[in-house]
Formats: sequence, structure tokens, C-alpha cells
Amino acid sequence: MNYKWSIGLMTGTVNDGFIDVAALKTDGHQIIEYGPFELIPYQNKNIQSKIIETFEAAKKWRFDNIEPAIFAETEKLISVEQSEAVNKFMHKFNIKRDDISCVGFHGLTVLHQAPLGDIEGKTKQLGDGNLMANYLKIPVVNDFRSNDILNGGQGAPLAPIYHLAVSHYINKKNIIILNIGGVSNITYIGEDDKLIAFDTGPGNAPINDFVRKKNSGQMDTNGDFASKGSVNFDFINSFLSHPYFELNFPKSLDRDQFSYNQIDEMSLEDGCATLTKLIGENISKAIKLLPKKPERIIASGGGRKNLSIMNAISKSTNIKCEGIEKYGLRGDAIEAEAFAFLAVRSLKKLPLSFPSTTGVTNPLTGGKIN
Repeated sequence: MNYKWSIGLMTGTVNDGFIDVAALKTDGHQIIEYGPFELIPYQNKNIQSKIIETFEAAKKWRFDNIEPAIFAETEKLISVEQSEAVNKFMHKFNIKRDDISCVGFHGLTVLHQAPLGDIEGKTKQLGDGNLMANYLKIPVVNDFRSNDILNGGQGAPLAPIYHLAVSHYINKKNIIILNIGGVSNITYIGEDDKLIAFDTGPGNAPINDFVRKKNSGQMDTNGDFASKGSVNFDFINSFLSHPYFELNFPKSLDRDQFSYNQIDEMSLEDGCATLTKLIGENISKAIKLLPKKPERIIASGGGRKNLSIMNAISKSTNIKCEGIEKYGLRGDAIEAEAFAFLAVRSLKKLPLSFPSTTGVTNPLTGGKIN
């Protein structure tokens, strides 16, 4: 059978200034073929600062009353830029429009509120799928999370069904596929394809925010600052006493759910060391919730490039944590690939979320087709 390419797009809450673009051939169940992948920088140099302003506006808004005007401005900016990125990608890799079945456009998550008790779940992603579909003249699937939220789910994480396909592709079971993005999340794949997934706690976002506050760049490159600092275990113990870490799965987080004010008083190196160790410790706590200790942790997302984070995870969990590249896959591409995969599942009305991943009552499809 002749399969077409699905193109996936992702920009994470870590706000690194890049659009992740990946091509994948899939039937919605298995990975048929991996295509090219590219990190394409935003051409409009104001977008990163605009996104930071948008996050700040979202924190004040908290789903209360009229949406801030900046949402519409940012949505148009990123939708046009990401549409142009797909065009560049197609041109660079000589992919014809007729050879593409769809584009999976995640958009930018500016606010996420998981359902808790009497509090209903809400989520807000910016991204105009209709604008992109008209621009590209290709079917675009976006708004992947809303249907899950409307049906009592967490709205996140959505990548687990793709992670299951990845585990089949690399022929590994009883593993965790870990994404270290703005927030850290895990997918546990058991021997019998049992799928459990949830957000474990902070990822790169607080480290990046802290480094920027200290006017020391955009991130702790390779964990160099952390490697020179001392860990404040009082902060970590206090932080991990938050009720979130005792909640059973499924559960999900917004990037700004926790307060890091005490970190601001620390030196650059000590703050980075402490926030890095916090990643290892929150993942260790998460693993204790699983039915069986996994044999290995396979890491994707930007955090896998940070040696201090990888070492902290291995040490805290006492499980070998290795980058996904070891298995011939691309750690920067996983999330974009996931939304290429989910877009095809959306077109086929296959489930995107499950009781053990987002907490919906029954497996549920989603995504808006434009």
C-alpha cells in the first residue's frame, strides 16, 4: 500500500524559538516510515518575547472572563509562521503537496487546568487550523485536547499512543519513554502493552526561566551551571510535599502550576543544581506509582541534551536513563512525530486518549479537521 506523509508540528512551552517539523508515514497504528525532520527558527524575532507576554497574560486570565487580546495576535503570528515553515520544509525535502495526507498542528499551550474534584478541566492552545489549511491547501488537524477535556479527561498527555508505536518499532517493553520539555511526562509501556502516562512535575521550563532571570542566557547548556552548584534539599523536600505528587494517575500539569520564588534567592549555579535535581526526584516519585519498576528510561525532549539532568534522573531513580538516539530515533522530533501520528488517527476516528492516560471513561478520538 502506498502511504502518504503526515507532517507534525510542535512548539513547546519551553519557548526555544523553534518550530519542530517532522514527516511520518503511518496507518495510525504502526510507524511505516520516518521522513525528514527539521528545527525551523521563527523568522519574526519578536515572537519569543510575544510568547512570554502571552504566558504572563494567561496567568492573570486563568480562564476568567474575556480572553486577553494578545491571544489573537499571538495565534495569528504563530499560525502564519508555522504555515510558512511547512512550505519551507516541503520545498527543502522535495515533498509534493499531493504526497501529504494531513498536517498535525498542535499549536501553543498557553494555559492548562486539569480537572480536580469539582473544578472542571480547561485548556487553551493557540493555533488557527483553518488559516493553515487555507494557506497550505492541505487538510490540517488541530485542537487535539478539547474533546478529551469535554469528556472529563485531563487533556494531556496525548503522545502515549505514539509512544506505544515507538516501543513496537524498537521492540522494547517494560520501559518508560520520558519527555523532558517545559514539563516532564512519562509513558510506561508494560509487557502486555499496558499504557500508563502522566505529567511527573517540572521539566526544563523553571531552569530556563531562572537562567533568563539571572541574565545568563536562555538555558543551562549541557547542565554546566548545575554541575558547579550545590543542591538545596530543603527546597526539594518542601516542593515535593505539594499534593500533586501524591495524586494517583492520570494527572497533568500547567508549566506555571508551581511557585519557584525561593529559588530566586539562590546563586545561578545552586539554583540550576537544585532545579535539575528536582527533575530527577519528581520522576523518581512518579515511578513509585507504577505497577512495576521499568527496566530502562528512554529520554526525549530538550532535557535529554543536558548531561546534569540525565545524571540526576539515573541517580534519583536508580534506573539507567539513556537518550532515544541510542535506538536510532530522534529525540528532538518525538513530539512533532507524535502529532503527525495523531493527525492520521484523527482522520480515521481512532482513539487519541485512554482511561489510563488522560482519565476519560472510554478510549476517545479528538482533533478538529480543517
